[in-house]
Amino acid sequence: MTDALNAIHEFLPCRTPQRWIENALANQELMLIDHAHCEKKAASTALSLMYRYVDNTDLLNKMSRLAREELRHFEQVLAIMKKRGVTYDHLTPARYAAGLRKEVRAEDPGRLVDVLIVGAIIEARSCERFAALASHLDDKLADFYNGLLKSEARHYRDYLTLAEQAAGEPVDDRVAAFLAIEKSLIESPDTEFRFHSGPV
Repeated sequence: MTDALNAIHEFLPCRTPQRWIENALANQELMLIDHAHCEKKAASTALSLMYRYVDNTDLLNKMSRLAREELRHFEQVLAIMKKRGVTYDHLTPARYAAGLRKEVRAEDPGRLVDVLIVGAIIEARSCERFAALASHLDDKLADFYNGLLKSEARHYRDYLTLAEQAAGEPVDDRVAAFLAIEKSLIESPDTEFRFHSGPV
């Protein structure tokens, strides 16, 4: 797992700010609620890609597996919340995903390439944050977050592979453009704490 995490640290343009980690530790119930929302949204994204690109067999297989895993993670977060007396509720979404998706091209194949790159970045950041948080959490939550690292790292690689397949060529320039946006979203101050927010 160390190699996969090292690859993610090399891929992402910055580490999670210490201030965000402090925000997360001070808002653990909110973190769990938003984490549950993130898992559900990840499954929804995978399913929407399956509905839109029915002729892409490789994408269908990878997104089907990913959606199942994300929904399983959603169920696991809900179970943790129930044990801790945390009520699952609606939350306003973070600016993070919307900020990345603003740059997605409107027409295919560019649209698919960009959506897959955004998916890779979100999965990579989730993995990085799980790792950054784990050593600060109680044993049960730390074990759960450490257990998520392997699948999140695989999801990031799957998304990048599919993006290159959809483009039919390397996608380094598009990845770099989205990573520059991601860096700004992660490092700039945010108005409210979320799992993918900047520091509050």
